[in-house]
Formats: sequence, structure tokens, C-alpha cells
Amino acid sequence: MTFLKDIIKDVGNEYATLASDIDETERYVDTGSYVLNALVSGSINGGFSGNKITAIAGESSTGKTFFALSVVRSFLNSDPNAICVYFDTESAITRSLLEDRGIDTSRVVVLNVVTIEEFRAKALQCVDKYLKQDEGDRQPMMFVLDSLGMLSTEKEIGDALIEKNVRDMTKSQLVKGAFRMLTLKLGQADEPLIVTNHTYDVIGAYVPTKEMGGGSGLKYAASTIIYLSKKKEKDGKEVIGNIIKAKTAKSRLSKENQEVTIRLYYDERGLDKYYGLLELGELGGMWKNVAGRYDMGDGKKVYAKAIMAEPEKYFTEEIMEKLDVIAQGTFSYGG
Repeated sequence: MTFLKDIIKDVGNEYATLASDIDETERYVDTGSYVLNALVSGSINGGFSGNKITAIAGESSTGKTFFALSVVRSFLNSDPNAICVYFDTESAITRSLLEDRGIDTSRVVVLNVVTIEEFRAKALQCVDKYLKQDEGDRQPMMFVLDSLGMLSTEKEIGDALIEKNVRDMTKSQLVKGAFRMLTLKLGQADEPLIVTNHTYDVIGAYVPTKEMGGGSGLKYAASTIIYLSKKKEKDGKEVIGNIIKAKTAKSRLSKENQEVTIRLYYDERGLDKYYGLLELGELGGMWKNVAGRYDMGDGKKVYAKAIMAEPEKYFTEEIMEKLDVIAQGTFSYGG
């Protein structure tokens, strides 16, 4: 034991530690949706990993940016000292967009980045500056890259300037290198990174298959990968949000290839916290859906719309505890 401690001292690595001393306390970022928390962590009280990379992938207009902003709002609301660094590659983030979604703009830094090299450098600078602070002075912080698919490379831009129409074959290697460096740094800083990305149809696949762009770098680095598909939800003729199907393509904290349906509003409500709980309870045998009405235990049958209009009335602490047991059995490894 003394010899191992001497090795730790001699290598001069402040993050080296005995395996017996490793802190296995899992920290989560609440997504703002109970069923999404269950999907990615195995508990309705969990969420995204608090110190790793989570990828949110979907086709165009799936609501990936709104989805990410909803998680940012939930993260900032969880702690008055929490902050966010938002890497915007689409020039889509404005002050009014953030304010309309209930996000405190004084606690968000928006950095416009064009190339993978620029993102890598600025992200590493931010993490290194964060790590140089005394631990007691560090505020909870999260990073967002929106989106990976829009990042170019310095070579690609240079070729375009001289009208050289050649594909940059180094792009996937640059992506892989960037996330390889960031994965360890984020673990040391104990901070999460959310990356949005585009998907495309795999040509020649035997069954219709979606694949995430950008090469294998993000696939290997991400702790969790979620694929989104959607249909728009209307209030009369006005589109007010998306009903989104979320599926885990990769997950370190829960079973893979599981899916839930969630509701994302375009306004300050963001992700509907309670949407999907009725279906989860039905799956676990807590109640039955008979012609759109549910028996919540008091003998009265209530329409789903009435329950969702007053969720706190029906989803009591006792009910939520039972739903969490169902979530663990459905989505956790070994469940």
C-alpha cells in the first residue's frame, strides 16, 4: 500500500488515486422530463451524466436546439450559481431566444465557432481555466456544442477560398481528436457536455437505418447517444411544440435501444416534466387506460388531459416512488 502511494506521489499527477478511493457517486443533470431521466439513467430522478458527453442526434427540424436549451434551463434552475458555456455553430442563439425559454442570460456565455480546431481550442481553454480555480470557488458548469454537423475545418475553408472543391478527408480524425482530449478533461472538471448532431439515412441498409454524422469520434466519446424523431403538436392551427420519440443508441447508465415519448414545447415550458408518466405507470401495471381514462387509485376514472392539466394533484410522492421502481425495472441494467 505504501509503495502504491509512493507511485502516486512520484508520478506527479494530481488526479492519480488508489482505486479504493475513487468516488463513484454519480451526479446527474436533470433533463426536465421524468421519463427522459429514466431512459438515460434508469431513474426518474436521474438524468444525463454530470461529467461526461451526451449526444443528441436527429434529422433537421427535430427540435435539437430547443431540446438542448430546455436541459440548459433545467441545469441553471437546479443551482443559482450554475453557469453554461454554449458553443453556437449555427448563429442561431439570440438573447430573446434564451429569454423566451426562461433562461437567465447573465449566466450563459455564447461562443460562435466555425471550425473543429476552433471549438477544440476554446473548449480546452475554458476547462483548463475552470480547473485552475480552487475547488471551493468552482461553480457548477455545463458545456453545449450546437451543432457538431455544422463545424467545418481550417483546411476546408482554405480550399474553398481558392475554389478547390475537394472533400477534407481529415475531418473525422479532427473530430475524434477533439473529443478524445475533452473526455478526460471533462471528467477531471466533473462537468458535462451536450452535443447536438445531425443524422442521415444509411444508403443500402436492409432496413431503414439512421446514422449520426461526423465519423466515429463522437460515438466513441459519448457516454450516452439519443436519437430523436418527432411529429409536431398543434393547438388548433398553431404548432406549439413537438411530440418526440427518444431512443438510446448508446448508454453507460441504462439499457440501450429503449425508447420513450416526450413532449417539447417551443416556449418557456420546454420539456413537459410529467409527459409519459401515465404510459410508464400503465406499463408497470399501476393503472389501465380504458378509452382514454385512467383509474388513479381512488376509484374515479379520469381523462389523461385532466390529469396532465393538474399533474401535481395526481402524481403524489407515493405514486412517484412507485413509478421510479417501475423505471428502474424497465430501463436499468439488471432490471
